[in-house]
Amino acid sequence: MASRHLSRSVAMQSLYEWDFRGRKNDELIGIVDRNVAEYASGLEDTSFIYMLVKGIIENIDSLDKIIEKAAPQWPLEQIAIVDRNVLRLGLYELLHGNRDEVPPKVAINEAIELAKSFGGESSGKFVNGVLGTVYREIGEPGKEQTSKKKEEIKSAESSA
Repeated sequence: MASRHLSRSVAMQSLYEWDFRGRKNDELIGIVDRNVAEYASGLEDTSFIYMLVKGIIENIDSLDKIIEKAAPQWPLEQIAIVDRNVLRLGLYELLHGNRDEVPPKVAINEAIELAKSFGGESSGKFVNGVLGTVYREIGEPGKEQTSKKKEEIKSAESSA
């Protein structure tokens, strides 16, 4: 398993546990530390895991608003905990990640693979649909596109 994929997996599992336990911020680092020791002990550099978790937590309100807009038929509380956290991770990388290191399509594919591995039977399709919707709305990187949805996404991020 590639180190970035393993890092995403550990970050997602940590976010899942944190979300499942009631989202107590004072427990998060302990959860991540334990999961790194248990699942990524052979990983030389774990900074990517901590960067993902920290970035997602700092942006969780705007990420959740984007999920709600991209999947309006699914209230956030009704989305499976695994799927919700895979979406947060995928959206964070899609919107805030370094596109030179992780192109948008790679971020989406990685999230889909996590959903298939850890989620239910239709998790991969659901994650693909939501992230695909967001990706289409924000447009291709480097191409000038302005759309109503792109502005709505930026508005959701700034209002959170």
